[in-house]
Amino acid sequence: MRIKIPEDHPRAESLHIREKLIKGFETGVVACAGLIAHGRGEAFDYLLGEKTTPSAMEAIKAAVATLLTAKNPVISVNGNTATLTPKEIIALAEVTRAKIEVNLFYRTAEREETIRKLLEEAGARQVLGVGEDASACIPELGSERRRVDPRGILIADVVLVPLEDGDRTEALVKMGKKVIAVDLNPLSRTAQKATITIVDNVTRAMPLLVQTAGKLQNEPREKLQQIIQRFNNSENLSKCISLITERLSELAAKGSFLDLPKEE
Repeated sequence: MRIKIPEDHPRAESLHIREKLIKGFETGVVACAGLIAHGRGEAFDYLLGEKTTPSAMEAIKAAVATLLTAKNPVISVNGNTATLTPKEIIALAEVTRAKIEVNLFYRTAEREETIRKLLEEAGARQVLGVGEDASACIPELGSERRRVDPRGILIADVVLVPLEDGDRTEALVKMGKKVIAVDLNPLSRTAQKATITIVDNVTRAMPLLVQTAGKLQNEPREKLQQIIQRFNNSENLSKCISLITERLSELAAKGSFLDLPKEE
């Protein structure tokens, strides 16, 4: 059953995102567990003020610099990301010369093909990792995520992993790859194991990655390397956790989270 969401509803944006995911579930793009994962992430978004924080922007800038200086960057796509930000995935891939690869925990041939079709309809010229193309394996990984394309994630030096994926993130780092994660939970295994963690909602982070890539794409490599070297993921995650702690302390003092200013 579809509902009309009033634009003046205080949770209108959140409800629109939920509707997209429900539609993605009904069309076979989003797994049932993807709906649960989104709800968990949304809880952390409340704590962060539902805005892209300064620390997230630092991570976005470092992530773009890393993608632009990579030899073989790959954007890994799951059902939620394909549903929520397909055009941004393609735009970012074009600016950073990255390949796009489907990689799923709940992998079926039907889901892979549906996601590929969705991305191609949004403008993708090539989508890796579908069907028999995912003929290589990530060592020490038992889930279906271990199956990767030998032209993509297997040979990538940098992998962008929008949304949580802790075991694969750790395995990819062990393989010597740099992993850029987008995860609203700074305490998650993904966030803690990634090379660069963007603690932000993927619907905000992906457009900002595209925008930042457009600004930095013509910068000299030396400047991009400086941006990367100045970034410290552990310190950045600490800033995110401190922000959550501060907002919770304010909540405890005021007794109302609704009165707290959103992070700018």
